[in-house]
Amino acid sequence: MTEAIKMKTDIVIVGSGVGGLYCALKLPRDKKIVIVTKEAADKSDSFLAQGGICVLKSEDDYDSYFEDTMRAGHYENNKRSVEIMIRSSRDVINDLVGVGVRFEKKDGEFVYTKEGAHSTPRILFHEDVTGKEITSHLLKAVRALDNVEIIEHFTMVDIIEKDNECFGIIGRDKNGEYTSITADYTVLGTGGIGGLYKNSTNYRHLTGDSLAVALLHNIKLKNIDYIQIHPTTLYSRKRGRRFLISESVRGEGAVLFNSHMRRFVDELEPRDVVAKAIAEEMEKDGKPYVWLSMKPIPTEQIKSHFPNIYKHCLEEGYDVTKEPIPVVPSQHYFMGGIKVDEYSKTSMDRLYAVGETACNGVHGKNRLASNSLLESLVFAKRAANRIAKTYSKAKATRERKIDAEKYKNCEETYKKAVLAAIEKEREKHEQHNDGA
Repeated sequence: MTEAIKMKTDIVIVGSGVGGLYCALKLPRDKKIVIVTKEAADKSDSFLAQGGICVLKSEDDYDSYFEDTMRAGHYENNKRSVEIMIRSSRDVINDLVGVGVRFEKKDGEFVYTKEGAHSTPRILFHEDVTGKEITSHLLKAVRALDNVEIIEHFTMVDIIEKDNECFGIIGRDKNGEYTSITADYTVLGTGGIGGLYKNSTNYRHLTGDSLAVALLHNIKLKNIDYIQIHPTTLYSRKRGRRFLISESVRGEGAVLFNSHMRRFVDELEPRDVVAKAIAEEMEKDGKPYVWLSMKPIPTEQIKSHFPNIYKHCLEEGYDVTKEPIPVVPSQHYFMGGIKVDEYSKTSMDRLYAVGETACNGVHGKNRLASNSLLESLVFAKRAANRIAKTYSKAKATRERKIDAEKYKNCEETYKKAVLAAIEKEREKHEQHNDGA
């Protein structure tokens, strides 16, 4: 047994993406909050989001926005969650502007762009680095709070739990030292599962840690086989994270070609439809990629709206203003996760989950483009509000030593457990569909 470092706080948040940061920002200032994050605080997938964030422009767009979200999700969405997300969107945008987020404007008014499966432009953006713009400002705002401590390079390996009640977490720092952090409330926001896959747009350290811990403690999960493949990432033989070519590119007019330079799909169909069409075309042509042409987009618009994509492709040897680029589908987003209610509470008392880690059913079987940041923010705020409203001190728990041997190789053990659970869920869904 290992003698662990002991910490006590009011609320512990695991993860430094938009969900965790916004939750911290919305919690009462008289509560002591500790945020732990597996890597540096700015190494979350929230920073990588390119396209933008959806918003309800006006009441006239409500039905259309609702239908677009449901259609993309194959009508398996939780309708109440969709309604909450859409109705809460304007308040979230106002909050973001309040912390300094700079969305594109023209003549003092917001500029809206369109992406696949959207029937109208309703997406706010900042160049092609919207996630970085939002998350960096949230991080700056949280760092300025006296009641919040951020601990980087700290990996959660377990939760502290008794009788289906959570009392904090156990984690390990980069030196292998263990720390138990007891708290009245715990919020899990560890992101997605891209690190489990060979080709993914996610950071490699995002391996579904919260799912693994949930499996250990019989915390309810939902639709964990619902995994989104993004149709267009830049093809490369290099190892590591795949570079995303935002759906906004196709929303602004970019087109897909097969190896014979013929179009083969409506580029503005939902992501799963486009990804499937690309995969079929690759197999038919015997090629590891298809071509994406940005030629229909004016050069100046490419450089102003998509400067990061333009620059990265140049570094890889492609001038998108003059030639098509090779693209391939890659794992991108996780629609399933830890099952939560409309306040982001899990099936365990005093335990909440937000962002890509959680599943409130808003996305259904397939996420509509640019709903991810919005969903994370809306339900993180609801978690913070519910914790504040129902706050009570947890009962004192008996101190216990940590069995370091138990967690020695937990990274690989946890990865295998999550992948096995995903496969089991997939088989269950297939059997159900076959019997339907």
